[in-house]
Amino acid sequence: MSITSGVGLVSQEEKFGRVIAGDSYKNYLLLKPNEFAYNKSATKEYPEGFLALYSGTALAAVPNSIFTCFRINGESPDVRFLNYQFSDNLHGRWLRKFIQVGARAHGSLSINDSDLMALPVPVPSGTTSVAEQQKIADCLSSLDELIAAQARKVDALKTHKKGLMQQLFPREGETLPRLRFPEFQNAGEWVNEPLGELGEVITGKTPSTKESELWGGDILFITPTDISEDEKYQQATARKVVETKSTKVLPTGSIVYTCIASIGKMALTVGPSITNQQINAVVPNKKTAGEFIYYALLNLTPWIKTIPASSTLPIINKTEFSKIVIGYSEDKDEQQRIAACLTSLDTLITAAVQELDTLKTHRKGLMQQLFPSTEVLEA
Repeated sequence: MSITSGVGLVSQEEKFGRVIAGDSYKNYLLLKPNEFAYNKSATKEYPEGFLALYSGTALAAVPNSIFTCFRINGESPDVRFLNYQFSDNLHGRWLRKFIQVGARAHGSLSINDSDLMALPVPVPSGTTSVAEQQKIADCLSSLDELIAAQARKVDALKTHKKGLMQQLFPREGETLPRLRFPEFQNAGEWVNEPLGELGEVITGKTPSTKESELWGGDILFITPTDISEDEKYQQATARKVVETKSTKVLPTGSIVYTCIASIGKMALTVGPSITNQQINAVVPNKKTAGEFIYYALLNLTPWIKTIPASSTLPIINKTEFSKIVIGYSEDKDEQQRIAACLTSLDTLITAAVQELDTLKTHRKGLMQQLFPSTEVLEA
């Protein structure tokens, strides 16, 4: 087994695609169901290491070089109750006082097992302690099931959208989509043209420090960090610029597409904007609608990402970007019908994601109410 921070113990085959133990099994610790494994490797979310309950049914093994394993003696604390506290970083808030900055040994945090095992665990008092622990665990478990079901719904909608786009746009070398709306069944074949023929391609530029007078205007300044994978329309940005004669302002409805490093992050502008040099923008001409080009590029993005495969820093320059061939119907009504269909699906996905976020926020708040504050550990 290995560990995925925030998730828990997973098989090495699942995480790495193969078992990486090799001849090291003799140095592995045997892990039984309902035992805990503490990984001493720091992560961004769990800088003091991640601690998880092994909930499998078979025997498992973890490397002793970075893991400390233990079991609970007796029925209290309840293992699921304790595991929820570990997921809330109960151990991390305790261990951080023992970890020296930069104290690492062979890639793992230098932590004494005695310090870990001295962790004070808050549990309800009295004869009903175990019953209360189990009730709390049951409550959170049922909420986790709702969250997991909602996450599957989001994934299903995203998978459906991906498959639908592949049907609504022609495949490479073809001039007709596999799926066409009834009112356009007898319409003509689609046309293939380079992106540069369907609109003006503009590479942005960041104003230099000498041009400080350009900052603080009304024009949105967009960088890749301002573009969200889950947002179709470009949101407000932290910085704005002043429009000048040399400023190439993108009109509303332009497509901004990241072409360096995080290739494929894209959005539609909702107001006058300019971008930095990591973004190529498309201002559509009369041949195609902006939303149609947005979805056409979104459908092609998995292939577009392979273009700069040989580069150390993945880059698609303006010339390469302009040459990307887009298939489109010359009937603007069909373009708009496709865009409207995918937009309605995006609306469903956004609503599902918001519901998932609401459940996660509720879970976080509920955890704060069900367990004592961190002051318990600081006493």
